[in-house]
Amino acid sequence: MKSEAFNLIHQRRSDNYEPNIWKCDFLESLDSIYDEPECKKRAEKLIEDVRSVIFGKAVELDSLAKTLELIDSLEKLGLAIHFEVEIKEALATIAISIKQKNGNLNEEDDLYATALCFKLLRQHGYDVSQDMFSNFMDAKTGAFIRKSKHENIKGMLELLEASHLAIEGENFLDKAREFSTTTLEETLANLEGFHAKQVIHALELPSQKRVKWFDVKWHISVEEKHRDMNAINLLELAKLNFNIVQATLQKDLRELSRWWRNLGDLIENLNFARDRLVESFVCSVGLACEPEHSGFRKWLTKAINFILIIDDVYDVYGLLEELELFTIAVNMWDVSETKMLPECMQICFLALYNTTDDFVNEIQREKGWDQLLPVHVKKVWTDFCNALYVEAKWYTTGYTPSLQEYLSNAWISSSGSVLFAHAFFCLEHKVMKAEEYNNFMEKSKDLLYNISVIVRLCNDLGTSSAEVERGDAPSSIVCYMREKNVSEEMARKHIKGMIDESWKKLNGECLTQMPMQLMQTFVNIARVAEGLYHQGDWFGVQDGDKRNKIKSLLLEPLPC
Repeated sequence: MKSEAFNLIHQRRSDNYEPNIWKCDFLESLDSIYDEPECKKRAEKLIEDVRSVIFGKAVELDSLAKTLELIDSLEKLGLAIHFEVEIKEALATIAISIKQKNGNLNEEDDLYATALCFKLLRQHGYDVSQDMFSNFMDAKTGAFIRKSKHENIKGMLELLEASHLAIEGENFLDKAREFSTTTLEETLANLEGFHAKQVIHALELPSQKRVKWFDVKWHISVEEKHRDMNAINLLELAKLNFNIVQATLQKDLRELSRWWRNLGDLIENLNFARDRLVESFVCSVGLACEPEHSGFRKWLTKAINFILIIDDVYDVYGLLEELELFTIAVNMWDVSETKMLPECMQICFLALYNTTDDFVNEIQREKGWDQLLPVHVKKVWTDFCNALYVEAKWYTTGYTPSLQEYLSNAWISSSGSVLFAHAFFCLEHKVMKAEEYNNFMEKSKDLLYNISVIVRLCNDLGTSSAEVERGDAPSSIVCYMREKNVSEEMARKHIKGMIDESWKKLNGECLTQMPMQLMQTFVNIARVAEGLYHQGDWFGVQDGDKRNKIKSLLLEPLPC
């Protein structure tokens, strides 16, 4: 028996993940002066000052660019939530005016205003036409006309941003993206300072693929150094607002740390798995940063933590026969089915079982959902584990699927469905009956699929190299390389193209009638994946750059 146990241990793999650097004692000591009532009163006064001075008059269409710039600044500075009504009314007025002018603006030769208008209207769900750019295109060739006044940095930056809101079949915007990218890359060598930083930032990742809250500090620094603000200092409000939100996030993190500490058996027995509470919390902040969504962030962080642990159970620890038993237990949602498994896998399922039960009970108590809630939440966890089991079988048998076969399973193992379900049940205010809910999910299936594909492919781009070194199951990159007999560079280019196509489909889904807050939260799932995997493995390696990003977002207030 000792010999068998020895052999069993040595069949198990190890990814040698670095230990957690964010200790519970530190997290539970977090405190902020910006949680005090005086700070919130000061912010409320500033909000009213801004509202009365800036939005005191009706939108004047002869100052369209200024109105659009104001809305854009409010969004970039993280202040849009305080002026939702005013922004909605202003954009509605602009959209009506454009419709009356057959899709054109007064500023026919102003590429900057046209692109900024297109971007903001698309981001707010208006189905405006790419024909807004027809004045800047050659009617015969469809190419952008090179005019020096069109090629200013502001205009090119906004054209690039607008082009990333393209939907399928919008060839004008495809050409706009190529044109603006080439122009900005050629211009970059002659730029320095502020303008160079803006161009690099946009070329690295456009705003449509970024989580807005993650960029607020960056935009505040840009506005502070290089722009004259309104007499009512938006910057003071932006800084104070950021610090107040950060104080709420620190309270969330303190509570989550206590929850994580209380799961002592889980932490001690699953030392092969990634212990990444803070990194998981950052993801939840990316979906919804507003102070009123603390409950959602806490539940989503717990779910993401379990996604990581279960993923490591399947990828690293479990033998195939054990994973089969674990998968059966999840499908039956029965703790007694785990009794033949190693203790750590029993503890893992029990913790998932109890946490899911707590989630269901709290949401039912707060919102009044019936049995539809527990059934669907269990289903997304079941589907997730079933997909992981398929990948475990591929790894064990040495099988490499085609890219299409890989994606048919990988969009589910991406965990997109788990995140989608938690967002829906936490944020949807209307309690639905089974038929209405099924209709909603049927209408949302393409939305969910494309979000999940983006999550999976971004994950693969960020982690594939390390996975190949460890000998993990093949990623989309490896599948395509072997299927088409191409280099890793060619495979990565192809996967990036697939991500771009998925974004076009996702952009189209954003023009449907779903409530804006819910839609933006869903799209933020894809944005979080784009941002966090853009420069590597967010959950695997805890390097200095990632630590600094977390400190800036959660720990370091802005000087006020």
